[in-house]
Amino acid sequence: MTIVQPYSRLINFDETGNQVEFTQQTGIGLLRRIEWNARISHRSEDAQTQDSYRRFLQAVVMEKGDWSVVEHASATVDTLVDRGITHEWVRHRLFSFTQESTRFVNYEKKMPASFIKPFSMAGSDSSQEENWCAAIENAEKSYQQLIRQGAAPQIARSVFPNALASRITTTGNLRQWRHFFIMRSSKEAHPQMRQVVIPLLEEFRSKIPLLYDDIVPMSRQIDNMRLPR
Repeated sequence: MTIVQPYSRLINFDETGNQVEFTQQTGIGLLRRIEWNARISHRSEDAQTQDSYRRFLQAVVMEKGDWSVVEHASATVDTLVDRGITHEWVRHRLFSFTQESTRFVNYEKKMPASFIKPFSMAGSDSSQEENWCAAIENAEKSYQQLIRQGAAPQIARSVFPNALASRITTTGNLRQWRHFFIMRSSKEAHPQMRQVVIPLLEEFRSKIPLLYDDIVPMSRQIDNMRLPR
């Protein structure tokens, strides 16, 4: 049984399609793209300067509430969470998703299955962890036996639990990411959702300034929903 740690992180690609680091300069480039598109309405593109994005977005987006212009820039996130969390993740239907397929990945031949242990189990009665580990080991063993007996991965997968780790990439415009953070960093969100979303929100804040600064993690969802979206 392989236990892995969940994560969620911004990713970026160069002009040839190679993955490169997503830096603050990358994020500022997205904000400058938003500014340029937003200026089309008043034909003021020639007024854009290297650092005018902050003053412009503060006035047009944050103060006047024109969030539609934020849809001109998108970001992609690479995430590893358990399949229970991916079921909630993909409810944000305006995103684009590609998820590791348990139909086609053979966890007996191609790569071993990995699992994510609920972090909230730490410090609990040791019998809880023992029961959890026993269930995971039994499920993995059953999957392996089914594959060896000739079952296709898409059939054998039915014995896997929600704890199965699953990689998923998500692309969406920066307005949709804001809505995602408002919903999924709140105190009512699933603990394992918050485990990856709150650090991801901090990464967005540090690399894409301004647009996410007013979101307070662990606030009540009803308070978060009053924030402009």
